[in-house]
Amino acid sequence: MNRSSKWKYGYNHDHEIVVISKTGQIGDIYNVNGINIALPKTPSNLKAGDNKWVAHKMSKDLKRIKTVIEWKSYPAEFREKHVDYIEREFERRELGFWFTNNSEPTYITGHHYMYLQHTKIDIGHPDFREANRIFFIYWEACKADSRCFGLNYLKIRRSGFSFMESSVAVDIATLASDSRIGILSKTADDAKKMFTDKVVPISHNYPFFFKPHMSGMDKPKTELLYSLPAQKITKKNMYKIEEDDGLVGLDTSIDHKATDDNSYDGEKLLFLAHDESAKWKKPKNIKNNWRVTKTCLRLGKKIIGKCMMGSTCNALAKGGQEFKDLYMDSNPNERSKNGQTKSGMYALFIPMEWNMEGFIDEFGWPVFFDPKKPVMGIDGDYITQGAIDYWNNEVEAQKDDPDALNEYYRQYPRTESHAFRDESLASLFNLTKIYQQVDYNDGLLAERVITRGNFHWEGGVKDSKVIWTPDPRGRFTTSWIPPAHLQNKSTIKNGKKSPGNAELGAFGCDSYDISGVVGGGGSNGALHGLTKSSVYEGVPSNKFFLQYIARPSTAEIFFEEVLMAIVFYGMPILAENNKPRLLYHIKLRGYRGYSMDRPDKDKSKLSITEKELGGIPNSSEDVKQIHADCIGSWIEEYVGYDSSGEYRPVYEIGDMPFTETLNDWAGFDINNRTKFDASISSGLAIMATRRHRYTPIKKKTEISFNFVSYDNSGNNSEIKT
Repeated sequence: MNRSSKWKYGYNHDHEIVVISKTGQIGDIYNVNGINIALPKTPSNLKAGDNKWVAHKMSKDLKRIKTVIEWKSYPAEFREKHVDYIEREFERRELGFWFTNNSEPTYITGHHYMYLQHTKIDIGHPDFREANRIFFIYWEACKADSRCFGLNYLKIRRSGFSFMESSVAVDIATLASDSRIGILSKTADDAKKMFTDKVVPISHNYPFFFKPHMSGMDKPKTELLYSLPAQKITKKNMYKIEEDDGLVGLDTSIDHKATDDNSYDGEKLLFLAHDESAKWKKPKNIKNNWRVTKTCLRLGKKIIGKCMMGSTCNALAKGGQEFKDLYMDSNPNERSKNGQTKSGMYALFIPMEWNMEGFIDEFGWPVFFDPKKPVMGIDGDYITQGAIDYWNNEVEAQKDDPDALNEYYRQYPRTESHAFRDESLASLFNLTKIYQQVDYNDGLLAERVITRGNFHWEGGVKDSKVIWTPDPRGRFTTSWIPPAHLQNKSTIKNGKKSPGNAELGAFGCDSYDISGVVGGGGSNGALHGLTKSSVYEGVPSNKFFLQYIARPSTAEIFFEEVLMAIVFYGMPILAENNKPRLLYHIKLRGYRGYSMDRPDKDKSKLSITEKELGGIPNSSEDVKQIHADCIGSWIEEYVGYDSSGEYRPVYEIGDMPFTETLNDWAGFDINNRTKFDASISSGLAIMATRRHRYTPIKKKTEISFNFVSYDNSGNNSEIKT
């Protein structure tokens, strides 16, 4: 890669980078959440300056000028004196700005510069924070990338996001012509407040040379109307600025809309500020709204506008679930064949310790742990405690109040899992133990022994030998691969080919029958593998070892992948038989012996179809309750910390490595189970490995032997029994 050659702003397919440099040269390349972002080249003549960010003061002479017309009325000598400063500000707005911070060359984007230098917030000028620098660099990459509809930001409380997106809205609007900027929030009143309390004051306080020609009120309540963007003042044109009295017509506007699924339907937007997006309460739905507003940002395949969406997360039942779905669909590491994420946006999460007030030093960097000596803070006060240590103390203090703790996690998350914590009262299962396990899994990071991959038939020959191949793009994740002598193990039982490792474990499966649904989507197929209590060397006890949650392009691919998994592990499967195509696939291929009969019925009571295919109709109320009970009891025994020591040594953490399934359990709704694919399949796996608990007990019947006796008294010859 030749960094000294000319580089074009935007996505570079050949090198898989997004270039945000507008100088034609690139320097450092940051990887933020999977996006390689090329910054401008560090200037060779960078001066040390203040060695930290300090907003410079504009001269009083320029502050007094309110419009370009006033500027024009000043003598030429005055304008020549100040034009260099004005030209420099336009350049920084366009190209970004370099300064020295704690002796390190530091680059901020044009939007970030405008936020720090020319945006008035509730405390005056904003502070420089390294977390916000990363935010603006990532946002610039979202703007530059032609595949991206914008940013989906999962944030902490009091991060300054609302002011940042308001600043960006004004910055974009005052540079554009014939464009519209929109604002949405959790309620119509919140959107209006953001407009009147943030957007309008920011626009009003811009210096005259950035301020557009205005139409209507100077401080409106519903819409800012710019007749034309501000005219760029340079040495070449400072004498040629014409009177603007004749300029009419609405070219650019900023407004806000009511919180509704169809807000901005049919409009064309250059920028959409989507604030408090995880707090839309039913019947309002942020996912439905995004389907509408996404179309406002495109013409055909071309993306013509960008969205900045962000929020702390409400409880899942209070708008959090829909935002979580959008956030998960915005993973830049998972793209369609068109190169886009499922939502079209790019997700970003910055942990709490990077941006929590009271723990940022004078250079804008966080103080993570308790310092050995006090550190000067950005607010002029000394910092004596680290953000992470403070956070841990708060968590410890609230450990006996699950709802208070989960609310704290949502407000100040250190992981994505923290941000999406739910209310404990809303969960059917023990949410405390589930989240203990989630936290433990998150803390393991690269140390977690989980491998992603795929199965395939050896040599492509079906019904031969199944091979496991690690693949970072694979649909299976596994925490245990059986030793070679246990792989593909089978036996013949009652004349049928049957699994050879049935005593070691079993699978549960939530299947589907239809390859696609109208408009795409549909629930996923899910498969979970679970071992039983084991005394075999190399075989873990009571461990979920495989997770598959996916919806391949056809149902047949799903069926074949499930079949290969159960053949490779040599274990039986308990699947729903009210969606029978998977079970027919297994039977027709000669593997009926792998399909378990339902454990809650005696074989003599099975229906004809159940005898033919196996499986269980996971739809009756009795089965639903058994299914939920077995997940609940499993969580109590094997998930999180066990203070009783009954199942594990005291305070030993459980071993459930699949966080996606844990989160599915956390939100499980027994009355609306359709979207909980992982819970269905994992629950069936538990039922399969504990089938003896659900097998009906045959009732003993008294057998009466009626012997005939005779009355020999001579009084009567009646037969007695």
